[in-house]
Amino acid sequence: MVKKRPSSGQVRIISGQWRSRKLPIHDLEGLRPTTDRVRETLFNWIANDIRGARVLDCFAGSGALSLESLSRYASYAKIFELQAQAAKQLVANLATLKCDNADVIKGDSLALLANKPSEGFDLVFIDPPFRKSLAEKSISLIDQHHWLNDDALIYVETESEIAMLTVPASWNLLKEKKAGQVIYRLYQYSAEPVLDETTSDTEETN
Repeated sequence: MVKKRPSSGQVRIISGQWRSRKLPIHDLEGLRPTTDRVRETLFNWIANDIRGARVLDCFAGSGALSLESLSRYASYAKIFELQAQAAKQLVANLATLKCDNADVIKGDSLALLANKPSEGFDLVFIDPPFRKSLAEKSISLIDQHHWLNDDALIYVETESEIAMLTVPASWNLLKEKKAGQVIYRLYQYSAEPVLDETTSDTEETN
């Protein structure tokens, strides 16, 4: 019996040095690339904070978020991915782009986040598989093990039914938006918690 190979799709880089490049991705269970529409909104939010940033992509999947950041001149990206085929494709796509300032780590993200990093990060993406209660667990580990540099930005994408997220007092909500079945939020970390100064931009998009 011939084993069926997973079908493939593509992810498109929106802007930067690899603008409009299309890269292959595997159609694997749980792989849910952030849509172009949501990515455009996110990267408009953080456009002035990417160049030179150290990026952590906690649940990379297609790698759309970390690749977009690297295209826009982030200095480095650490990329976590559990599924072997997806991780292998990420390595291949980085090689295609001749990108040598990123590391793909195959493994369980929660286990990886349970270690203190040698150096903190300026931009963190938390976009886990839905309905597995991974977002808040990741947030707790990132805070507990000091993954963030001061003033770091943290993007969290979850299923829309999660109306509230429990985050540390040191995380200030900057933006929040709903698009279809997802809700996405942007926080900023401060070593000194910001109280009652949230400048959220809550908007629902159908």
